[in-house]
Formats: sequence, C-alpha cells, structure tokens
Amino acid sequence: MPDPVIDDASALVEASRAGAKTKPTVHCFFDEPTFTASYVVHDPETKKAAIVDSVLDFDAPSGRTSHASADKIIAYVQEQGLEIEYLLETHAHADHLSAAPYLQAELGGQIAIGREILTVQETFGTLFNAGPDFATDGSQFDRLFADGDRFRIGTLDCVVLHVPGHTPADLAYVIGDAAFVGDTLFMPDYGTARADFPGGDAHILYRSIRRLLSLPAETRVFLCHDYKAPGRDTFAWETTIGEEHAANIHVHKGVGEDEFVAMRTARDATLAMPTLILPAIQVNMRGGHLPDPEDNGTRYLKLPLNAV
Repeated sequence: MPDPVIDDASALVEASRAGAKTKPTVHCFFDEPTFTASYVVHDPETKKAAIVDSVLDFDAPSGRTSHASADKIIAYVQEQGLEIEYLLETHAHADHLSAAPYLQAELGGQIAIGREILTVQETFGTLFNAGPDFATDGSQFDRLFADGDRFRIGTLDCVVLHVPGHTPADLAYVIGDAAFVGDTLFMPDYGTARADFPGGDAHILYRSIRRLLSLPAETRVFLCHDYKAPGRDTFAWETTIGEEHAANIHVHKGVGEDEFVAMRTARDATLAMPTLILPAIQVNMRGGHLPDPEDNGTRYLKLPLNAV
C-alpha cells in the first residue's frame, strides 16, 4: 500500500489556490439511517458543482432500493440552477450504497474515485467470487484520481490527496478552502476512522491524518459521517483543520504514531462490522451500479458465509 508523503499536502493546496477563487458554497444532506453526510459543493460565480458521497436508499430486509435521498439532491441542484461536473466518491463505502449512477443519469457529470479502487476491486471481487465478467480495472468509473491530481469546478481549483489507512483507496478532495475527507476523520469529539477493513492499516491511517492536519488551520473540513459523540445531542459534520489539530480525541497535537496505533487497534477489536458492508461493497466497487441481472431478470447481492 502506498505510504503518503506527510508534509506536501499544504504546499499542494497553497499552489492550487494562487490567484484562484477559494470559497465554494457547500450544502449538506444528512442521511440519518446510515449517518452519512453527502454534499453539493459549487462555485458561486459559475454555478458549476460537484456531488460528494451520495446515498442510495436501501432497505436490507426487503432488498429494495429507492431514491428519496438522491431526489432531495436533484431538487436542490435544480432549484439552485447548478451544473454538475463531478460525482465524487471519497472511497468505496462500507456503510451505504452510492447513488452516483442514478444522479449521473439525471444531472450528468463524471463519476470519480481514487485509482487504488483497483486494489479494492481485486480484494472484494475475489471475496464475492464476482467472476470473469467483473472488471478490476476501475472502468466502472469515469475518472480515477491519483495523489496530487488537480481539476477545476468552475473557477475553483481542486486538489486530490490520497489518504489511505481506512481503506487503500481513500481520497480527500480539497476544493478551494473546503476539504472533503471521507471517513478518515470524524468530529474532534468522536475521533478517527477504523483501520481493520481489508487493506486498512492504522500506521498508514495515522500518517494520512497527519498529512491532512498539515493543511492550513482555517481549512473547512466536511466529514462523511457523524454518530453523535457521548454527551452531544445533535449531529455535526463540519469542523476545521485547526479544531481537529487542537482537539481531536484520537490524534490531536502531541499524539504519536505508536500511541495512536495502539489505541486504534484496541478500539477496532471491539467494533462490529457495519450493517450494510456486504451489500454496500458489492455495489460501490462497481461505481454504484447494481450487479447485472441474472437469466431470470433479477439482480442479486451475495452473502459470503463465514468469510469476513
């Protein structure tokens, strides 16, 4: 697994900001059943936009999918007169199914993820015995980003940071003064992502987080999840790099790598698997597309027994 460079994130981002518009408008859609924060981020000047980490509604007992959450995003985009250029995934999520293909059909844009999705596809394609027709080359996505890649949303310069550790393919998208960090960090009072999934590594997670914390302190940080820390009664999904650096209960300033890894390893050993991990990974490794129908016209998700 690639070991991210710790000290270059701030330089990458500062270089991208030179002479550019830096303040995107960000609107959150919080899905309480999966505790997921999805975002529409747009350039106020041009109305060009991206959707980050969308949710496809999935009722596990019945096996039914629906689009109420995605339709709220569509309504907002249309009301604001936005043009979607990207549907960004921070990683192949284990706790919700992506609605990116549905949103793309309605709104356009390119579906994008990190190029290390190939590692995820290889690992989970084998686990689910996906067969020879399942491509492990990332071709289900329109764009595969590498660390340090840059792109634009209207006048906004955007930088891609590879931040593995939770999974091999995690990315953070720094769009103007806003960083969308996926599952790598949570609110300061809740801590950090788990690192015990296949391909996860607590040492690498620590280094990725330190890399994120090298960003400017005023950088707005938008999180993919919140679970309400003990003593907090409301959901929250926005903080800053400065607040994370000062107060994150797992990785604030002064916490060393060995201390973090010991804490993370012990904590991960107590955690159950996410409720939707098996259906979610099967869909998300396909770019949010459902498996192809079988000869009876029905699509199926597999449940590997005693394998995870």
